[in-house]
Amino acid sequence: MTVGCHAPLAPARTGVADYAAALARELGRHAEIRINPSRPCDVELYHLGNNQLHREIYRRALERPGVAVLHDAVLQHFFLGALDEEDYVAEFVYNYGEWYRGLARELWRSRSRSAQDPRYFRYPMLRRIAERSLAVVIHNPVAARLAAAHAPEARIVEIPHLDLPLPPTDPVEVTRLRERLGVAPHAALFGIFGYLRPAKRLAVILRAFQRVRRQAPECVLLVAGRFESEEFERSLAPWLRAPGLRRAGFLPLGEFALHAAAVDVCLNLRYPAAGEISGIAIRLMGMGKPVIVTSGEETARFPESACIRIDAGPAEESMLAHYMLWLARDAAARRRIGALAAAHIAREHDPGRCAERYLEVLRQAAAQGRVATANPSARRLPAR
Repeated sequence: MTVGCHAPLAPARTGVADYAAALARELGRHAEIRINPSRPCDVELYHLGNNQLHREIYRRALERPGVAVLHDAVLQHFFLGALDEEDYVAEFVYNYGEWYRGLARELWRSRSRSAQDPRYFRYPMLRRIAERSLAVVIHNPVAARLAAAHAPEARIVEIPHLDLPLPPTDPVEVTRLRERLGVAPHAALFGIFGYLRPAKRLAVILRAFQRVRRQAPECVLLVAGRFESEEFERSLAPWLRAPGLRRAGFLPLGEFALHAAAVDVCLNLRYPAAGEISGIAIRLMGMGKPVIVTSGEETARFPESACIRIDAGPAEESMLAHYMLWLARDAAARRRIGALAAAHIAREHDPGRCAERYLEVLRQAAAQGRVATANPSARRLPAR
């Protein structure tokens, strides 16, 4: 069986590129994998996310249907960036009906607020890709629910997110990094990693950290990643210059592995969420680190004892500060939660096991014998 794997590739700064490469390696043990092929394979596998790196992949997925992997179960922001106003409104109406045309225009004209306004996350716009695909792979229950709501007849399969192994790190280098960051031997280092946008609750985290520092002044917070915009970074400038705060930009894989090994606790909040599961959370949990996540269906598969959950809402900051202070003071609790997290990830997110489930879906899709040719009824993204 030949499998066409369609995905962004390194050095693209996206976790989807790492995920697709790791999955392709595992699938390659059992099938012939062709990366972004120009000619049809026995079955196509499309990795789709909520940014413009996936624009051409989305177009291919409509023209040559296959198995679509929804790394984000909200494609709203993808369409805001890929379409002009008329095409966006038409796509919104296709998803939700003529009664929603006025709302579509309002959302388009207010799109500068789309990163934080919960309204944009309520309309995932999944109907076309879910209806068109031979199967849709998702990673958590909320993504399954959203896809089924848009296309009740679609075949939707939940497969856990792969645990992507990181390069090994030298404990001596890890110790030296903590020293460079100014972390005392028995102090706690908290870390935020990845693409830094408002939905990752940076403002809440920075305020909570300052509350923690008043009672545990030795703890340190590392903020590592590229900001979504200069405006967003400027809005947080007073907190980013606060005592105990350390900054790092985009980290190549080796440096990310080193920094991940150095932290004691990972902060991975997301609200509003886009139906995604965080690859960073999976990796850090797999390393035996306690991870603080936002409560919700996205994280529902994590055992209660293997992570710390924070409720989005009025109590978010106080709840976060409480748990951060507890973990800063209790190294034994950090080790206990981390061990349970690592055991869960090894059991449920093993790459080989996940790849076997992908192979089953791909074989069934290939056996359907459908020719993945362009369908005149499938609306295409304009070539803009």
